Amino acid sequence: MERYFALDMPAAQFARNTLIFSALGLAPSLFLYVSLTPGFAAHLAGGGPVLGRFVRQVLTNGVPVVFLVNYAGFFLFAWMVARRSDGQSQALILLIDLPLRVALFIVLHAIIYTISADWFGSFGGNRLTALRVVAPTLARSALFENLSGAYLYATLVSALPLYVAVLQSSNGPRLLRCLPGRIGAVLTAITLFGSFALALTIVATLIVRLQTG
Repeated sequence: MERYFALDMPAAQFARNTLIFSALGLAPSLFLYVSLTPGFAAHLAGGGPVLGRFVRQVLTNGVPVVFLVNYAGFFLFAWMVARRSDGQSQALILLIDLPLRVALFIVLHAIIYTISADWFGSFGGNRLTALRVVAPTLARSALFENLSGAYLYATLVSALPLYVAVLQSSNGPRLLRCLPGRIGAVLTAITLFGSFALALTIVATLIVRLQTG
């Protein structure tokens, strides 16, 4: 991870590496979502408006969300490494990264939904409707019930190398290692991912209740 994400590398290279990691996480998540949604693959194979809307949704919503969420996480990692921080400080990467991802995931969806209402006439072209749809959509994303679920798990897959690198580092947060070796780091990272998905669901559900209360 230090090889691909460092503060001293050109900004364009940092962004390119983030985009590559994001694409590698997004592709399998989208494939899995299409495969698990009954009849969706057949609709996409038929082309036409359905395929066009799908591609537009992925390019205008999925790619920006996954890229920007990952960029924030990778930049945080690079910043911590540049400081040559100790194990306790490196643990902050994991403590800060999760809530940062939750906040960005929600805010970016709100911004993109609002823009989509203006540019593409989505949500009846109504900005308020677009904002009201964000929370219910994200509340179901952890269950993989919509495309936002594919974006959610794409960010988790992309961040796996980052978390494993932190957990396996020689001066990393040893208290977070459940098992020795790489298996322990991977399992701990997956547990953190589950916490991220759970936190996002809870926050989105609370927003829904506030909207309907």
